[in-house]
Amino acid sequence: QVQLVESGGGLAQAGGSLRLSCATSGRTLSSYSMGWFRQAPGKVREFVAAIRYTSGSTYYADSVKGRFTISRDNAKNTVYLQMNSLKPEDTAVYYCAAGSLSYSTSGYDYWGQGTQVTVAS
Repeated sequence: QVQLVESGGGLAQAGGSLRLSCATSGRTLSSYSMGWFRQAPGKVREFVAAIRYTSGSTYYADSVKGRFTISRDNAKNTVYLQMNSLKPEDTAVYYCAAGSLSYSTSGYDYWGQGTQVTVAS
């Protein structure tokens, strides 16, 4: 069993930055690929970024490429999402997930409770 706890959300101004953290417990983080998803009100949960557990390769949605960076610290069992040049359309609840690398929510077995990110214009 894996437990995921996100933190670091909050209110940012457009053009600003936030860093989200996802702390894991249970099985070691190095056993899973990790993903970040987000869900805005009235919209489906969408893929943001992922990192493969074997190689550390990273993958991004086109909407965040060049602005967001996913990384992991296996020693701390924590995955991060550095978000720069934030836009109002980045406003959403952000979720981290652990499982098999996928652009779809169905690839992941474990989910955090989410953290709210609000970007003011």
